[in-house]
Parts: sequence; C-alpha cells; structure tokens
Amino acid sequence: MSPTSNPAGALDGIRVLDLSRVLAGPWCTQILADLGADVVKIERPGAGDDTRHWGPPFLRDADDHDTDQASYYTACNRNKRSVTLDIATPEGQELVRQMALQADVLVENFKVGGLAQYGLDHASLLALNPRLIYCSVTGFGQNGPYAERAGYDLMIQAMTGMMSITGRPDGESGGGPLRVGVALTDLFTGVYASTAILAAIHVRHSTGRGQHIDMALLDVGMAILANQASGFLATGVAPQRQGNSHPSLAPYQDFPTLDGSMLLAIGNDGQFARFCEAAGHPEWAKDPRFASNTLRVRHRGDLIPAMEAATRTRSTADWVALLEGIAVPCGPINDIAQAFGDAQVQARGLAVALPRWPQGEARDGVVTITGVASPLRLAANPPVLRNAPPALGQHTDEVLRELGLDAGRIAQLRSSGVV
Repeated sequence: MSPTSNPAGALDGIRVLDLSRVLAGPWCTQILADLGADVVKIERPGAGDDTRHWGPPFLRDADDHDTDQASYYTACNRNKRSVTLDIATPEGQELVRQMALQADVLVENFKVGGLAQYGLDHASLLALNPRLIYCSVTGFGQNGPYAERAGYDLMIQAMTGMMSITGRPDGESGGGPLRVGVALTDLFTGVYASTAILAAIHVRHSTGRGQHIDMALLDVGMAILANQASGFLATGVAPQRQGNSHPSLAPYQDFPTLDGSMLLAIGNDGQFARFCEAAGHPEWAKDPRFASNTLRVRHRGDLIPAMEAATRTRSTADWVALLEGIAVPCGPINDIAQAFGDAQVQARGLAVALPRWPQGEARDGVVTITGVASPLRLAANPPVLRNAPPALGQHTDEVLRELGLDAGRIAQLRSSGVV
C-alpha cells in the first residue's frame, strides 16, 4: 500500500497537542492523525518518548545495520510532528500554553496531578481555551484509592482478571496465568480515548465548549472482559482458563493436523454438521450428546478427542481447502511473518512504507519506515498516511515558527536547553 495522495482526511483542520508517551496515549493520537488531524507530539529534549529506546528490535539504516532507534516507537507515532520541549522550564510551559490556545484536543498520560505543578492541568488549560478537549490517560483514573498509582498494561491485565482467563488450565503442561501477547489494555484504552474525543468534538459543535475526558486503563481492562465479565455477573462463578477453547462454544479451538495445527471456529449447528460430513463422521451431528452447541459444550470432553483423531489425518492446507469450500470457519495458526505473507493481508495493503524525510536527505540514516496500515477504511475520507514516525525533534523549528518565533529566538531556546 502506498500513502494516499488525498491531503484531506475526515479530521482535517483538527489540531491535537500530544503530551503522551509510551503506548495508550500515542495509540489514541495516531488514530486521530491517520484520520487527518495535525498532531504535534511534545518530547523531552535529548531523550524523547521512552519507547524510542525500547529495543531490540531496532530500525535499520540503508546498509541494513541496526540504528539506536527502537522499532517500538514506530508502532504508534506516524503522521505526527515531533517537537522537543522541556516543560519543566517556564519557557517550555509558556510554549505549551501557546500551542494549547490553538489546539482542539490535548492528550496526556502523566500521573494524576502531574501537570498541575506546571500549570498545564485540565483546569488551567480549559480556563485558557474553553473549546479545548483535554483527555487524561492514567492507570486508575482521576479518583479512588489507587488514583495516584502508576499503572502499566501488565499490572492491569493481572488486576482485572485478564491473565486469569488466558493460558492453559493449571492441571495441564504449561498451565498458569499468562499475559496477552500485545499490550491489550493500552491499545484498547487508545481506541476508547479516540472514540471519546470524537464524541466530545461532536458535542462541541452544539455547545461551543470542550471538556475533560478521564480515561483509565483499569476501567478499560474491566470493560473488555466483555462476555467473561457478564458471565460472572450473571452467575457469580469466576471463569477459568481454558487454553484456546471457548467457554460458550464448541468446537471452537485449535486442533492438531498431519503437519501442525489449525483453528476451527464452528459457531452453529449447520457448520458443525458440514464439518462432520467432510471429516467422514456424519454420525457425530446426529449424536444426541452433540445435537446443539449447549450440548457440545457440556460434552466437549467426549467430542474434542474424537475430532482430534480425525483432524490428524490431513495436512493443515488440505483441511483449510476442504472446509473453506463448505463454509466452515477455519484457518492456519500463523506466526507474524506468515501473517504478513498471507494473500489477503497483502491484498488489503496492510504493510505500508512511509518516507522518513520526505523533504530532504535522510539525516538519521533511516530512509523509510514500514508499519501496519490503518484499518479504518472510510470510502470518502480514507486515512491520510503522510509521514513516517518522526525523528526526535524533527519538526521543532517548523512548529515554533508557526507560533511566531524567529530563528534567533529558536536558537536561544535551543542553547538554553528548552528545546
């Protein structure tokens, strides 16, 4: 996929001031940036976002050598402009205020009260710019006994029970709680935050006023327990780990094949009957133990071993070809390299290369950065993929000039360590 040539996205004209770091906040602002918002990311002079240093893996230069720039940062910072600014200084604080005056949205993930010492908290900036939508992302929210604690995705996965339902049961080999393979609560918090911001923008059209948004990883972690939470709230019984099987559906899990494994996701009786016919066991669909999904869940201990014996007789590719032809949901269990090589992934253009320095020489040795394309497919206003994740401070002079600072003043701020 190549960057769209359309310069205007759905959020064209929306200005976002990004004071967030690591993942949840930057994921939110990248979504807004992909939709066309102008996102200015404030980073610490000389260091930048923590994730610039979270490697390996690292970006590679034109000679295929590792640079000192971690790839983690590139996952959630494309389409942004990077400005280095020391907000602990009075000059830096004043520059943030000037940017906030022109901004529609501000996103930050400092600890509760962390920005008040700089006069950059939501009360101060909303008084300065009543139209500002100020989104705070924290581990535990703005109130409650844990409000002042730092919160990280792994902690939230553990505290919300997410890890308790992820992994093999205790009695099996390798059993025990596991974290999900990506920072799920961080990512979902970013998505929820962007949704809340879009709602606040819509409300502002009628009220003319911005508002404060209080996003907490803990709240999101509890919310995305979804059916597992609703099951507990309905019965009082805490769900347990079941490996790759589903608590409410069967068969809905991984199965061994002649050369590896595959995933079956059978969601209704018709799909189950078609699978049984294809597997050479039509009698399973007529067995009273397996006549409905509820019965199959109840008797999965009888059904799954019989199915595993059958699935071992063909290769994964043979099973997928056979079952796709009769509309039985199935697929290979890919690693990430195999996923990016998949024909459908390639047809959807889900890997996108963006130039690092579109207006000039690759001053940091990194010419292009390849990332995952936005999954937001708006027909009339598709995501605007303008720029690769920026080098540290790449746009400092540009943004400060937009505030009215001349070259001499910018040089003075740089020499004093403010930028």
